[in-house]
Amino acid sequence: MDVTAHDMTGRSGSAGGNGGAGGNGGDLPPLLVVEDDPDLAELLAEVLSGDYRVHLAASGEEGLDTALHTPVEVMVVDRRLPGMDGVELIGRIRRAGIRTPVLMLTALGTVQDRVSGLDGGANDYLLKPFDFDELLARLRSLRRGFAATGSRRDIGEATYLPETATVHLPDGYRVTLTDTENALLRLLSDSPEHVFSRQEILTAVLPGGEQPGTVDTYVSYLRRKISRDIVETVRGHGYRLGTAV
Repeated sequence: MDVTAHDMTGRSGSAGGNGGAGGNGGDLPPLLVVEDDPDLAELLAEVLSGDYRVHLAASGEEGLDTALHTPVEVMVVDRRLPGMDGVELIGRIRRAGIRTPVLMLTALGTVQDRVSGLDGGANDYLLKPFDFDELLARLRSLRRGFAATGSRRDIGEATYLPETATVHLPDGYRVTLTDTENALLRLLSDSPEHVFSRQEILTAVLPGGEQPGTVDTYVSYLRRKISRDIVETVRGHGYRLGTAV
């Protein structure tokens, strides 16, 4: 571990009773903290729980498993972890196609250490000891930047990430889409209230001269992979976005 909880300064974040690990987070955005120091992990969970539904992982391996199976909006990852360190963990997350923003915590202050973390896939870093106000501000900034890319869309209780062609279902299962399936779901989710005719979908998604029946085939693929209700049929008109579950 890099530092103990007692090295932190400016403990100003709210420790809300319904957002921390083990609590009922309600509509709070989910966040993953990967930290092997139990005291620091507990303190981070307490501070962040006023703004996030916090998931804790005590090792790189546990963090990877959580990242692969639990959709979160932002991650806080310690640089030094036993076994799989933070840089390796982030690299494996990125190779799995997960683009969730990551803030790396590190006590290593050299330029090369910071560069290696950013080159490994981290979006930002924060040197220990740090002020919790700065931590919260950086997390807000990362979430704003990620949301601005249109990379997260909620469809019913599922989370759709167009940039990674994945749909995260509420049971933790992750569905990977083909390029055409992803293009179709992206089109429908761009305008969720619009009813797309088969010709509109052909023009936008399948411009290679396919027959209108090809649209029905890809709609069937999405329903089979995700859920029967992911695409709604509007008889006589076409298709529009449905709900995932």
